[in-house]
Amino acid sequence: MRNLQDLIAQIKNLEKELFEELQKKQDEFFYNIKGKKVRFEKAARRQHKSLMTHVPTYLLHARLRNILTVPFIWACLFPALLMDLTVSAFQAACFPIYGIPKVKRSDYIVIDRHSLAYLNIIEKVNCLYCSYFNGLTGYIQEIAARTEQYWCPIKHARRVANINSRYKKYLEYGDAEAYKNKFQEIRRDFEDLTPESDK
Repeated sequence: MRNLQDLIAQIKNLEKELFEELQKKQDEFFYNIKGKKVRFEKAARRQHKSLMTHVPTYLLHARLRNILTVPFIWACLFPALLMDLTVSAFQAACFPIYGIPKVKRSDYIVIDRHSLAYLNIIEKVNCLYCSYFNGLTGYIQEIAARTEQYWCPIKHARRVANINSRYKKYLEYGDAEAYKNKFQEIRRDFEDLTPESDK
């Protein structure tokens, strides 16, 4: 069990290193971040605008089969909005009762690609959609992980493709004694979720 926790800690450290490396890209691509705003240097903005594909050209070169899938893509937005509302309401109502720290939605749903001048309006809307949808998925997964830790903190016997952030806290599959003796302790074990570690 200790080995699994060490591996998960190593993964978290690698994710942190990756984030730090990505931050270095600010200098390489001439932008800085202040709060939630991304600002490019003037020369970079001019270059970006010169590289933008204008909408008529973009549509002219779009594949017909891609255009035909657009209604299916956008139809997914309505269930996503409903899920967003439902999960946010669930967290707001239940997490204080359970004593679980709330998941900060803005840490997961990041909208910033509209600042890229080399994207035309269609590309910006597409990026807005993907940022929202993928961010929402991460937000929901984190809420689900914390809920699972509270109600059913047991690891799976079979391999899981995507291990959630709370999995290291879960009890081993088949360890009935640990479940009986440690369940209450595990369901309250959220001390590691400080404002810094939750980002």
